[in-house]
Amino acid sequence: MTATFPTAPDKHALEHGAALAPRFDANGLIAAVATHAGTGEVLMFAWMNAEALARTLETREAHYFSRSRGELWHKGATSGQVQVVTEARIDCDQDCVWLKVLPQGDGGACHTGARSCFYRIVADGKLVEQP
Repeated sequence: MTATFPTAPDKHALEHGAALAPRFDANGLIAAVATHAGTGEVLMFAWMNAEALARTLETREAHYFSRSRGELWHKGATSGQVQVVTEARIDCDQDCVWLKVLPQGDGGACHTGARSCFYRIVADGKLVEQP
């Protein structure tokens, strides 16, 4: 699958138009943040390429692009922690995606087994794990 999205003709169309015209970076990626649709908790940050974004919108399950593996990644395909997308938003200049998701499986989002990838706080310059 090769996904393509239109390019906005101008700033007004980008910021106020009805066309989804994501602005991918020089590597063909766009930032994506996933939050829990029920609680609002930030679950994870990842990258998407055009194919990942298109598959996410088509299937209503989160797909991302793994920079370390250089490949498309269907969240939960091996862990069971599929993210069912209830809403997809894009920011004002269309260079960041926000997914509201309902995590499946054990409800986790992080590869470490934590519910959220943001399980540590910075306190006095050190990382402290928080539930």
